[in-house]
Amino acid sequence: MARNRSNEFPPEQQQLANWAKALGHPARIAILHTLAEKGSCICGDVVDALPLAQPTVSQHLRELKDAGLIKGEIDGSKSCYCIDQEQLKLFFATINHFKDQLKLEKPFNTCC
Repeated sequence: MARNRSNEFPPEQQQLANWAKALGHPARIAILHTLAEKGSCICGDVVDALPLAQPTVSQHLRELKDAGLIKGEIDGSKSCYCIDQEQLKLFFATINHFKDQLKLEKPFNTCC
């Protein structure tokens, strides 16, 4: 039986992989764009902006929320979502740190 060994990696790498997974679908990118344009919105507004069914949009919203990139509240039959700006700032800082660690400014030895 295979073991999940992701917890053996540093927390920053685990978090970056979690965010990358959450952003790994174009619908989730579109949702972030929609939320950024509107500031916040109810789920219906997000559904109207995407070529997807409401249950599918809800699933993508849940993935983004689980990753911490958006916040949401349920008020009766309405769900209101917005971007978690602090988490998004942390995401971009982590991406920049990752880029710096890769030292992309220096040329790589060509092996191919």
